[in-house]
Amino acid sequence: MVEREDSFVALLTENQKILYKVANAYCRSRADRDDLVAETTAALWKSFERFDQSRRFSTWMYRIALNVAISFSRSERRRSEHRAAVDVGALELSAGEPEPDERLEQLNDFIAALDDLDKALMLLYLDEYGYKNIAAVLGLTETNVATKIGRLKARARVALGLETTPRKGDNDGTR
Repeated sequence: MVEREDSFVALLTENQKILYKVANAYCRSRADRDDLVAETTAALWKSFERFDQSRRFSTWMYRIALNVAISFSRSERRRSEHRAAVDVGALELSAGEPEPDERLEQLNDFIAALDDLDKALMLLYLDEYGYKNIAAVLGLTETNVATKIGRLKARARVALGLETTPRKGDNDGTR
């Protein structure tokens, strides 16, 4: 049991940035991010005995983290429908954190506005996962991943002000 725990902690520590990338993409407030990281860690531990050691831990971790984040996001939306609108972000104290670069803030806003699947695609793409690995994590075909990422990149270029309209041949995802 101790060996299993040590192995889990070592792998989790080595790949902990994944937890925070997913939490930052799916949650706006620090409290929600902390809750999501805790829930994801618990889900990872609960599933660890079924982890296939012949596979990459980071890919397995992304799959679980994204599934937990999507569920968390959906339940947060349902809860927020029943709460009064309060800008929690305005109440948070900035514990000495630097202001994010404007372009990074625009990218974060773009990602935050995406639906759950597109958000997951963008996270994995930005983390430099190949189409094959993204397809494996999300249960899509490589062709579908390539098409969706091409569309997301076109939309991102427009959203970030790099282009005013998608380039010829790009599909902006609208029909």
